[in-house]
Formats: sequence, C-alpha cells, structure tokens
Amino acid sequence: MADESRIQELSLEDVMGERFGRYSKYIIQERALPDIRDGLKPVQRRILFAMNEDGNTFEHAYRKSAKAVGNVMGNYHPHGDSSIYDALVRMSQSWKMREPLIDMNGNNGSIDNDPPAAMRYTEARLSKIAGEMLSDLDRQAVDMVLNFDDTRYEPTVLPSRVPNLLVNGASGISAGYATEIPPHNLGEIISALIYLLAHPAASLEDLMQFVKGPDFPTGGIIQGLDGIKDAYTTGHGKIYIRARTEIKKLKASKQQIEITELPYEVNKSALVAKIDEIRVNKDVNGISEVRDDTSREGLLIVIELAKDADANGILNYLFKKTDLQVAYNFNMTAIAHQRPVSVGLKQALAAFLEFRKEVIYRRTDFDLKKAQARQHIVEGLIKMLSILDEVVATIRASESRKDAKDNLVKKFDFSQAQAEAIVTLQLYRLTNTDVTALQQEHDQLTEQINEFNLILNEPRELNKVLKKELQEIDKSYSNPRKSEVQAEVAQLKIKTSVMIADEDVVVQITKNGYAKRASFRSYKASDENGLTDDDYAVYLAKVNTLSHLFIFTNKGNMIYRPVHELADTKWKDVGEHLSQEISGLAPDENIVQVFDLPDLKGQGSFVLTSSDAFIKQVSQQDLLPTKYYRKRASKAITIKGDNKLVSVQLAATQDFLAIMASQKGYLYKFPLSEIAFMTAKSSGGKPAKIGKKDAIVAMALISNSDLLALMNDRGQLKILNPLEIPISTSDTVQRAETIFMSDDLIAGMAAIADKGKTQLQALTSDNQVIDFFANADNLGRLDDDFKRKVKVEKNSMIIKVRLKQEVID
Repeated sequence: MADESRIQELSLEDVMGERFGRYSKYIIQERALPDIRDGLKPVQRRILFAMNEDGNTFEHAYRKSAKAVGNVMGNYHPHGDSSIYDALVRMSQSWKMREPLIDMNGNNGSIDNDPPAAMRYTEARLSKIAGEMLSDLDRQAVDMVLNFDDTRYEPTVLPSRVPNLLVNGASGISAGYATEIPPHNLGEIISALIYLLAHPAASLEDLMQFVKGPDFPTGGIIQGLDGIKDAYTTGHGKIYIRARTEIKKLKASKQQIEITELPYEVNKSALVAKIDEIRVNKDVNGISEVRDDTSREGLLIVIELAKDADANGILNYLFKKTDLQVAYNFNMTAIAHQRPVSVGLKQALAAFLEFRKEVIYRRTDFDLKKAQARQHIVEGLIKMLSILDEVVATIRASESRKDAKDNLVKKFDFSQAQAEAIVTLQLYRLTNTDVTALQQEHDQLTEQINEFNLILNEPRELNKVLKKELQEIDKSYSNPRKSEVQAEVAQLKIKTSVMIADEDVVVQITKNGYAKRASFRSYKASDENGLTDDDYAVYLAKVNTLSHLFIFTNKGNMIYRPVHELADTKWKDVGEHLSQEISGLAPDENIVQVFDLPDLKGQGSFVLTSSDAFIKQVSQQDLLPTKYYRKRASKAITIKGDNKLVSVQLAATQDFLAIMASQKGYLYKFPLSEIAFMTAKSSGGKPAKIGKKDAIVAMALISNSDLLALMNDRGQLKILNPLEIPISTSDTVQRAETIFMSDDLIAGMAAIADKGKTQLQALTSDNQVIDFFANADNLGRLDDDFKRKVKVEKNSMIIKVRLKQEVID
C-alpha cells in the first residue's frame, strides 16, 4: 500500500505554474541567451571547453567533428547531437560570425543556406582567437561546477580576453525573452573598452566615436544612425541593411547591376531566385537576365538590364521588394548575474571590463599563491644546502621516508612542504651551480610576488594589465570594418514606369462591369470582342499602360484602376469582372462612364448628374484613389431612392455651359461656374424642378462654338444651337420638341462640332450599338421636328447617345 504521507493534493494550476517556471528559468539561463561576460550560450561554451580539454586547438591537426560532438554530448551537454553540431558549425561560418571560433575543414554550409556535411565527414579545431577565450582556465580565473552527472567539472563562464558578446553578437529565443545582438568590429570595441577604462563616466557619444555601429561579416551598408543610438541606449533599435551595389555601363547603351555584398543572414540563392521571379513575371520592366557569378574571388550577383532601362529605378524597386534591403531590429538581451537584462553599449562594455578585472584578480591571486609556495620551497632548499652534511646524515639515519621528513622538521625547523621537497630532491641538484640558480630563482620569485601584490592592491596597476592585454588582442586579431554606416535611411520611391512596361494597349470596359486589356496585335487579329448578348462596351480605347482609369457606376460609385492592373487577356476573351476584386457592388450596378487620365495631378473637376436633376462638381483631387482602391469603390455622389447617376463629364476649366436634358424634352442650361463644388459623398444641388414622372437622361458640357444633338427613343435626331436656349430659371425652362409631336421621349444628347460631320453612336435597349453621323449643316430650331436618323428594331428603343468610340492605330 502506498505511503499516504507522501501524497499531496495540489491544484493543476499550481503544479503547471511551478513546473513551467522551473522550465522557463532553465531555458533562459541555460539554453537560449548568451552570458554578458563571455557572450556564449551554454552549448557554445561547452563545445569550446571540451575541444580545449581534448587538445583540439589551432596549433594541432584537425580532428573529426563527430569526436568533438560526442565528447560534448557525453560529458557536458546531454542533448541531441544535431543541436550540438549545428552550434559547432555556426561558430565556424565566416558569413555569420564576425570572428569565427571554430576552424572547420570540409563542407560547413554556405551563404546559400546549403546544409553542412555530416559530422562524420567534417573536421574541426579551435580557431586561434578562440584560444584567447580559454587561456586562463588552468589558473582558477573562473568558477568551476560539476557537470550533469557529477563526474567532471566545467566552467560557468570562460575567462575570455575577447569581448565576444559584441564582436560576434547573438541570436536566440527563450520563454518570454529573445535576443538579437549584431556583430561588431573587434578593433572598434577594444578602442571603446580602453577609453571607458580610462574614462568610467564616458557618455554614449564618447563611446560612439570608436564604435560606429554594427559590423556584419557579410559587409553591406547600414542606414539609420538614430536606430543605432536607440539600441546603444536602451538595447532596442531598428536599422536597415542594404546590399552593396554598383551600376556598370556596358556596350550598346546597356547597363548591369553588380551586387558584391549582401545584408546579414540573407540567403543568396533565395535572393537570386526572387529577383529572377520578378524578371519572369515582369513585375519590373527592364531586367533581361539574372545570374550568380560568385566564385572563390568573392560574391557577385549580376543583373543585366535591357537597353535604356532605368537602372536606378529598378534598383530601388529591388531594394523595396527583395532582401537586397532588410530591416534589423536590435534586442540586446543577455544574462547578467543570472538574470536576463536589456543592455546598451556602455553597459555591455562595462560588464566586460568588470569581468576581466575579476579574472585578472583571481588569476593574479592564484599566481601569487603559487609563487609564494615555490619561494617557500626554494628558501628551504637554500637553507638545506647551507647545512647539507647534517641534512644528509639525518636522512641516512632515518628509518623511512616519513621518518626522514619528521626528523628534518623536528631537527632543522623545516616545514612539511620543505621537508617533502628535500627528501624528493635528486642528487645532481646538490652542486654549487644549483645553489646559484636557487638564489636567482628566489630573487625572481620575490620580484614576481611584489608585482602580484601590487596588482592585487592597486586598481591602477590592475587596469594597466587589462589595457595591455586588450592592446595585444587588438594587435593580433583586429581587422578593417566591413560594413559602411550611413546616418540617414534612404527613402525608396519607385517610379511607376519602372514597374510597368510603357506600351499602348486596347482597353474595354463594358456596361455589366467586365474589364480587360489586350495588345493591339491581339485586337487586330480577332473578330470577336468577348461581349455577351446582354452587354455593350461603355469604354473602348487605345491607351498607355501608365494611364489611370476612373470608372463611374449608376449607383454613384467610382472604381479606380491603373491600366496595367487590368486583366491582360486575348481580345476574344470576356475579361475579368470588377466585382471579383471590388466588394459591395450591387447586382444591378452598371458602368456609366469611364475616363482615362495620363496622371493623377489634374486640377479639373468631374461634373456628376443624377436622374432626379441633382448636379454637382467634385474636384479631381477629391477622387484620388485610396490605399483600399483594390478592394472597394469610392463614393462619387450619393444617389437618393431609386434614382441613378446618368452622366459624368470631366471639365478642365470652368468656361463651359452645362445642359441637362429630361426624358420629356426639357432642357436646362447653366454656366458651369454656377454649379457648386461639393464633397464626394454629397448628393449635389438641384438647380431646377422636374416633373414627378420626368427624369434627367443626359448632361453635356459645351463651349460657345459647340452644337447640340438630341435624339429621341425612336431614333429621330434634332440639332440645335445652344445659344437659343436661355439660361434656366424657374420661368425659362425650354422644351426640345414641338407641342404638336407625340409623346416620344428624349433618349440622349451629345455636343458636336459646329462644322462638318460628327460621328456618334446610339445605344439601344437590346444592347445594340448603332453608328451614325450628325451633320452641322442640318442645324434646326427648338420648335423644329425631329427627323428620322437611326432605324430601330421593333420592340427596341434608343436609350443613350454618345461620341463614337474607336481604336485608332
């Protein structure tokens, strides 16, 4: 039966909380975060220590990586071999470590993110600079603790002479904490350490005279001095790293972009593939070839450009859309006094100096005790030589080794240590020469002891030792900076012409909302236009891919589309319906008018008219596209009830007259300048009253020389001079038909030239488009009859009149 006294009743929340707390503490302190003193995670420290213990150092031959991994796993790090090997490999990769700590022979991966060879194939040893991190281990410079199975001792921290935390940086994620410390230049860090040692109250500005910023092993250009200052102050900041590029001119007006340095930790092969994907998809115009020319001589990616391509524009596009430029976020978290803390530059430097002072003090104290112990032995040997015969006689008279030691201590006042040294002394050491050597050794030891005491008791002397060691590291290992630091972050402005091929295409927008673009070649080669029986083209024109389309619907919405974003199809295809991208369109929503504009800088106005006689002007700038234009339409005018938007005109100036025509033949004329500018969401003003059973069917903007063509629903035409129509007030509304005519309805109206023929199109209720000419010579009067012009099929009627749309080559 179980011992009930050992059974505890605990809540699940308490148990889980306590266990996870223990686990979190472990992975924070013992796995993912580096120590602020030596800059190493436990697995890295154990790899270096185990290889040093095994004599696998830079001055010896390489040994199999599998042996190093096995020693670490079996003696110090009871985890999977893959995690140990991954850590070992990373410490050998010159594109990830500013100063590699492992010298590996064999395939240790690549900047293309190729995996390293298996550990049974590669060989490794400590690098020379790694030896500087282990040099004082045998002098009790750091604390040693038992390993996981209490069979060996391992250091809690390496007595590193190298400021590894900042030089090689660190990256890791643990429970609730993460770290991202960039690499730095060894020479700059040591200069800052020496300055801080002499000036403990130094400011960040003082230290940044030496440390310009991170120094990545892959080079590149760092932008954002403010981000560096933030990181060095608080431990958190943001910078941008961009590749080092050069634009070179070739023959025949061609150019190529050469990339020789990449941002830190960017996968080169993935980057090349991404740029080539941009080329294939023609996301940017002008890239003819992308190739990786990297060799033993160095990294080189070549982007060949088409003739007369905009090299700077393409490069800006690639900076923005690929990893040629990346953001780097500092998160300088390290373990200090068993706790994770965010550190700035000065805190990290000061922590290393404090650590090195402690190491030098403990090392010197060890050396002092060792020198004092040796001096004590030497003093005993010198004393022994002065009474050599008596000592020899005493030893010969003794019964055993222990008895000899005891007799020497009792008779000549030797210490136990001195007596042990005497009885183990070899006979050849009893010469006169050896007496002189012992005296010289004693003098040297006295000098060393005095020096050690001076270092231990005088902080200034200890600082001198520290400075000298830093200077030695600087002289032996420092090298020029690889990354360039620029104060400002360059603004990436991408020209539209860079992303889009500058070419003319044929665009069609239909009443039902189908949009497409096709090459002129496809347009000419096909007799079909993709229209369904219940549809017709509201807009058909040859336009440039850099143009902008403003598409207005009968519900008062405006849809913006750059021409290059329209579906690129064959001309015989129906195209893509606007509702596939635009949400919120009504089932009965139709396209009324489409405008193509060369740019978005126009200062004109859109004149919008609804069927219930509301009219307004909206500034072109008020209808500019928003960032959500791909997903939803903008409101151009608010339509009341069951009414609809019947006309939209674009006015470059205010020198026009606006004429509205009602279904029952009334005309309303106003100077455009009297029509108010309103916001896009307003309904507009109502300058004239119309009958309850009447509706506005058309609105035209005319100049002083234009004529007006009116057509009724049976296809009969009348041409008027707008000057005959007085400016409308409530008392001067004119009809456009005689009182003797039947109840035919006005279908449409258009402004035409005052001379010659103007080609128009009549749209019928059964979606037919009928071309016809309006001749200015047939000018009539207000009370003239309409004359038959267009033949309309039975059960069909004219519903709209417009200028003819055609594609001109």
